[in-house]
Amino acid sequence: MNALVTGATGFIGSVLVRDLLARGSSVRALVLPGENADVLKKQGVRVIRGDLTDPESLRGVCEGIETVFHLAGRVTDWGTKRQFYTAICDATGNLLQEAAGRASRFVYVSSIAAMGMGRHLKGVKESDPPRKSGVSYNDAKVDAEALVRAFHREDKMKCTIVRPANVVGPGSVWVRDIADRMMSATGVPLIDGGRYSASFVYVDHLVDGMILAAAGDIACGKAYHFRDDWRVNWKEYITDLGSWIGKRPRGSIPFRLAWMTGFVLEAVLNPLHIRAPLTRLSAGVLGRDNDVDTTLARTELGWRTRLSYPEAMEKIGAWVKDHYQIGR
Repeated sequence: MNALVTGATGFIGSVLVRDLLARGSSVRALVLPGENADVLKKQGVRVIRGDLTDPESLRGVCEGIETVFHLAGRVTDWGTKRQFYTAICDATGNLLQEAAGRASRFVYVSSIAAMGMGRHLKGVKESDPPRKSGVSYNDAKVDAEALVRAFHREDKMKCTIVRPANVVGPGSVWVRDIADRMMSATGVPLIDGGRYSASFVYVDHLVDGMILAAAGDIACGKAYHFRDDWRVNWKEYITDLGSWIGKRPRGSIPFRLAWMTGFVLEAVLNPLHIRAPLTRLSAGVLGRDNDVDTTLARTELGWRTRLSYPEAMEKIGAWVKDHYQIGR
């Protein structure tokens, strides 16, 4: 496979690149001008400089490419609507235009957030329609998915949508951000007592699914959810993570209060480009049950969870102990 990967320097993208190379694929990475790509070059990846928000800079990036894996986007819980739409929706549209007529497959990495925020997603199927919520990340993903579907429907390119649950692994945002906040003065409160499923997918398992989704015609025109079958809630996970740095979750906030507080803080701070300490996106992730249905991925792609929760946490724990050298 000759593959183009956007977001190749990121947490998920770096694992995807590693696995594609291990399978004998030729990998090209689209990297921002000025972004450090030394690791990719050492791996034998061909690095192309370009900006997904600038169509002219993308000219020729898909020449000779069979499969595009589009991961790049704004991956955070704060920012203005324009920031999210530029980095997610506009960028995806530009890449689709450049890939059409050149690449034969387009795998778009969306998120289960596209199925709606602020409501329980337990049992939501891959075939259910996406839903907007007013949360910019959520809404931009919905509109980006619509662009991908339109290209597939109009026979411009065979497209597949991948919707990960909360991606975890050594160094992931669900490790770094939570550990950093636990080390801060404010700590990390639970939402609704942390009783809902953490709805994780381990990064290696997600990459397995992405490659499976790119391999067969059965996946063309479809969306797939990837969520591990672990039974762990947010209280258990945050307590486990905190045990390695000598911290525990601090208090609990009712979901409705967290959601409304996030709304107010976003309205005040986003226009000032200041990160709110609590957002609706974080409230929707930590305070709702997001155990989406993964039947399609398991039955059609043969995808499965390989590592147990304790096995995955052993790997995460090693990373935490290495990067948070408490008492040294």
